[in-house]
Amino acid sequence: MAGRKRTTIKTGKARRRTREETATARAPAMDFAALVRAIADAHERMSAQAVKAVNVSLTFRNWLIGRYIREYELGGSDRAAYGDRLFDALAERLNANAVSGCDRRQLYRYRDFYRVYPEIVEAVSPQSTRSLTARDGSTEKVGTLSPQSGLSATEIVSRLSYSHFEELTALDDPSKRAFYEIECVRGNWSVRELKRQIASLYFERSALSRNKTKLARLANAKAEPFVWAQVVRDPYVFEFLGLKPKEVVSESALV
Repeated sequence: MAGRKRTTIKTGKARRRTREETATARAPAMDFAALVRAIADAHERMSAQAVKAVNVSLTFRNWLIGRYIREYELGGSDRAAYGDRLFDALAERLNANAVSGCDRRQLYRYRDFYRVYPEIVEAVSPQSTRSLTARDGSTEKVGTLSPQSGLSATEIVSRLSYSHFEELTALDDPSKRAFYEIECVRGNWSVRELKRQIASLYFERSALSRNKTKLARLANAKAEPFVWAQVVRDPYVFEFLGLKPKEVVSESALV
């Protein structure tokens, strides 16, 4: 019995070794420099993927908060008891429950975010979407974010951070918002660049320009690019992950 067991173990190891050798033989031979590049590339890709996943989760969490608030405003059974104090009372209770990033001002922003971008649910995985049904059992409508821009929710959520969305939500004109959605994605603008372009009245200048292509080229010539690594320094991300900047600094100082 023991002999058969040892034989089985040896056979299993031999099979694993054969598979490993086969996989290695198929891979192109690499020198030390190629090894370093491969590891660095894997690190960069996986790090970016992790940051994007956190950003999508944060964006959708804030969208959900806005959705629930709006549902309550429209049909909450005891909403009359809170009236104008709703956001103050909600912020206080959420803070007591250690829910991050939910002060009174942010709760208003989340509500507005949902109202401006009701189609965000399209960007969520099918598994999550199935569980996000309205109280009457119907699912959220999906489609493009802004009809004027033609961008899908999946595309824009995967390209922009939640901080981008806050700046876009603050724009009252749907045409202006759609314009900056397109330009922000096309030019890969950072949040600071988006703010700068809005402050420079790029939308208004583009509407008056006779050569929009040239203007766009000039506007993007020195534009600050959006780098996903910067997202991890966003205060919203720190709060969402339950971290504080000081804690991150002290951890890194130990390395």
